[in-house]
Amino acid sequence: MDACLALEDGTVFHGTGFGSVGEATGELVFNTSMTGYQEILTDPSYCGQLVAMTYPEIGNVGVNPEDVESRRPFVQGFIVKEYWDSPSNWRSRRSLHAYLEEHGIPGIQGIDTRALVRHLRDRGALNAVLACGGDESDDTLVDKAKAAPSMEGRDLVQEVTCAEAYDWNEGVWVLGEGYGEASAVPRHRVLAYDFGIKRNILRNLTASGCEVRVVPADTPAEEALAWKPDGIFLSNGPGDPAAAPYAVGHVRDLVGKAPIFGICLGHQILGLALGGSTYKLKFGHHGGNQPVMDLTTRKVEVTSQNHGFAVDVASLEGAAELTHINLNDETVEGLRLKDVPLFSVQYHPEASPGPNDANYLFRRFADMMDENR
Repeated sequence: MDACLALEDGTVFHGTGFGSVGEATGELVFNTSMTGYQEILTDPSYCGQLVAMTYPEIGNVGVNPEDVESRRPFVQGFIVKEYWDSPSNWRSRRSLHAYLEEHGIPGIQGIDTRALVRHLRDRGALNAVLACGGDESDDTLVDKAKAAPSMEGRDLVQEVTCAEAYDWNEGVWVLGEGYGEASAVPRHRVLAYDFGIKRNILRNLTASGCEVRVVPADTPAEEALAWKPDGIFLSNGPGDPAAAPYAVGHVRDLVGKAPIFGICLGHQILGLALGGSTYKLKFGHHGGNQPVMDLTTRKVEVTSQNHGFAVDVASLEGAAELTHINLNDETVEGLRLKDVPLFSVQYHPEASPGPNDANYLFRRFADMMDENR
């Protein structure tokens, strides 16, 4: 079927559709990961966005039930150079087309994704409409893209957070065994705020010896502390952190009450809770190859990232210490307080997809909880 990708600035790409018939509207971003499209599709941080992959061939490894990172895919639409409908992978259970079709997500292939990415790098992330199988004109689709809401000011956390608290005890994946119950004996009780949490974060927490309870994003601090946690975890998530003032307020009330570890949106919310500010990046960081320096060790790690906002380092001068920086653009990648057990990073130490360079941060969190006893 024919498909069209129309951007709010009037740029239009024509290709062939796969996945679901229909239209999808959202902010268009690109991801530079070479593998892991299933984990990308199911990352709740992509809620409200259309994702274009820079790696040219997508679909080769199919889809399986183990590699999902949440209860369903959250991307609005999927853009690739070449889709492959006959996967070759011993773990594959179905095609990517069938998976997207089941969840009502349209895809487009056969467009020049290199030209699209260059355009987004020059212009920044743009709203777009992806139409598969429709008969509306290019101009009509462009007008729809222009009318789409901006990502700035959007609270998307409420669309992805859990409805009620639950406990998690699944461990990390083992070749030949898959996922099973965590093997480590719990040493710490960790309460995890779900702003759009990925499952591999929870698996890494249990593998670090944590008993984990996940709670909705609007859980008040006093309710969280009533569980008597040894530590608080703040998860990744979608949208503008400044548009979730309830989360910022709850985190502000938690500072100093228990050790805190935040990543991605949780890092940004923590920055706001400490009195800082955030701003929207031109096209964000989306991929598994972002170089970051840990200023406390001077080591460089290649990291997995997915975010469109960043903490303004100047806004936290004197309030927090900068611990990590992005070596591409020198944006803030990590914060901590010297006298309070608390730290956060902008990237994803759990990977999925991406490298495992930053996995040590889960051990750092466990060590912090040990020291705070």
